[in-house]
Amino acid sequence: MTTINSVLGPLDTADLGFTLSHEHIMVASSGILHDYPELIGANPMARVVDRLKKTREGGVNTIVDATTPDLGRDINLLAEASRLSAINIIACTGWWLDIPRSFNGVSANQLAQVFTRDIEQGISGTNIKAGVLKAASDMAGVKPSEEIVLRAVARAHLKTNVPIILHSYSPGRVGQQQLAILQEEGVDPKRVKMDHSNDTTDIEYLMWLLEQGCYLGLDRYPGRNVSPLARTRTMKALIDAGYTERLCPSHDHTTLRVLADNPEITEEARLKLNPHGYLYIKKVVFPILQEMGVPETVLSSLCVDGPRNFFEGV
Repeated sequence: MTTINSVLGPLDTADLGFTLSHEHIMVASSGILHDYPELIGANPMARVVDRLKKTREGGVNTIVDATTPDLGRDINLLAEASRLSAINIIACTGWWLDIPRSFNGVSANQLAQVFTRDIEQGISGTNIKAGVLKAASDMAGVKPSEEIVLRAVARAHLKTNVPIILHSYSPGRVGQQQLAILQEEGVDPKRVKMDHSNDTTDIEYLMWLLEQGCYLGLDRYPGRNVSPLARTRTMKALIDAGYTERLCPSHDHTTLRVLADNPEITEEARLKLNPHGYLYIKKVVFPILQEMGVPETVLSSLCVDGPRNFFEGV
């Protein structure tokens, strides 16, 4: 087995258990929880711990928190939430899509250095270390500023051996561009998880990624634009093709977010879409897969074998 960084210290991959490989405890902007806590709402820690305890009771052992600094990563919140809920949390370093103007002229090597520090020394002046690297591109493909981040993530990976998750726009096959850049930097595709892969039903593209060696993050449940049933049919097709051990189902769910007066989606609508939170896969998706004929032995390995294999680099 392999030892990886969790927010409470070293964690053996044998102890990952049932793992959700792309979730968020809080999504906001950097510093929001401390500077403008009223925008997050009352008792944020209590709300998080209550949700995580219910998730733990529902059979989830580990959550990979895919929140980068620009998405509001709060490493002390993650550590305390893990301690109080008894759920393993793995934090990430890297950057999402909101690349600030202040980064103009910053090199890939500069960013690689700070990402590496997050992994080897600790985040935000703590000794809490990141366990996964993240980069992102979306509908426009890999923009120049995103390529710098992507190369920085590759270089930090090569120095630390921490694996990489990619926010990707699967309907546009953007993962092909991202993977090509990582390979230019010397990254082995088996250390890469292409996230949001179930935003497409393009099996040919997903099979191509798997054939390169990538893991697939099927992590937009219940999601939008592609129905939950279509997402599950895609997962079934990949299971039938023999790729169960390279699949990482998850939700991309968030517990804390800015409570806007005029949100794009109301909290009531979110709750209607997904009343189960981090347990939607267990409560909704697995029964559907079972009805589709997926054996219990395969169901029990989903969210276990794929995440463990990803972190072990096999």
